[in-house]
Amino acid sequence: MKELIKKVVEAYGPAGNEAKIREVITEEVSPYVDEIKVDALGNLIAVKRGGEKKIMFAAHMDEIGVMVTHIDKHGFLRFYPVGGLSPLTLIGNRVIFENGTVGVISNEKLEAQKDLTLNKLFIDIGADTKEQALEKVNIGDVAAINREYVDLGKRLISKAMDDRIACVILIEALKKVTKPAYDIYAVFTTQEEVGLRGARVAAYGISPDLGIAIDVTRTGDTPESATMDVSLGKGPTVKIRDSSLLCTPSVRRYMEDVAKANGIEYQLEVLEAGGTDAGAIQLTKGGIPAGVMSVPCRYIHTASEMIDYNDVVNGVKLITAIMETEFTGALSHYITT
Repeated sequence: MKELIKKVVEAYGPAGNEAKIREVITEEVSPYVDEIKVDALGNLIAVKRGGEKKIMFAAHMDEIGVMVTHIDKHGFLRFYPVGGLSPLTLIGNRVIFENGTVGVISNEKLEAQKDLTLNKLFIDIGADTKEQALEKVNIGDVAAINREYVDLGKRLISKAMDDRIACVILIEALKKVTKPAYDIYAVFTTQEEVGLRGARVAAYGISPDLGIAIDVTRTGDTPESATMDVSLGKGPTVKIRDSSLLCTPSVRRYMEDVAKANGIEYQLEVLEAGGTDAGAIQLTKGGIPAGVMSVPCRYIHTASEMIDYNDVVNGVKLITAIMETEFTGALSHYITT
């Protein structure tokens, strides 16, 4: 699975520009599903038949990036963030455009560090003039962070773990599931980083009986980190809430029950800031029961996001088990009424 992780996280695919990563995922899932389609917003929808009800799994395939807004006479690029970016994490990092052009981010002279903002940064692509720069890039072109995958053993580091690691989990679950309890709609969504847009469109088109997003979440296990009962290596999380939703209580209990029944280690997650595709799914049409499984991740929205491999393994187990487990208890009431 580590080879697949490397392949997926290193692929290019900022929000709104997901064609290359969609091709990678399509190649991986095609042999294991009954139908594949791409909707108007670029979501990749892979369907595996199993029963009369529909369960939608959403893992966003887009990553954060930067969009060129201005090219000065010396060939330096100004940019706007595509997704949430902090200037503190960008200086000295490299970016890569879809055509392979690489640049380095640096900053203007500052009186004090507190003056560092995104509009004080620029990208140097090695051009001397605006005309030279225009031979490589243009206004509106989008670049992703350019950083390789690193295997530390049980810990893995790369750009775009958010949310490509969830894409890997969904791919692996589709490979492993043998007796799906319902029709599975595995959706690799677009434009999550700029407002959960792909998931909203996909959920409207599919109208699932249940929606489960797979994403990363922050941790509370680094020095003087925010107080949060989530750590690397203690299993994937079952979310209770984030800024985009309060997870449907019966869905959360259903996910916990599946984890317990299959002996899968998991954690409970209360995320104070940040959202997921489940927030869009839950508010689609007349409302859809929704939950989230997250992978603990350090240094989210940086060039070096870190996850624990065992959390990924257990995440695959949990999503596969959910695919094969019928709805129970209060959740059955939501689905059948």
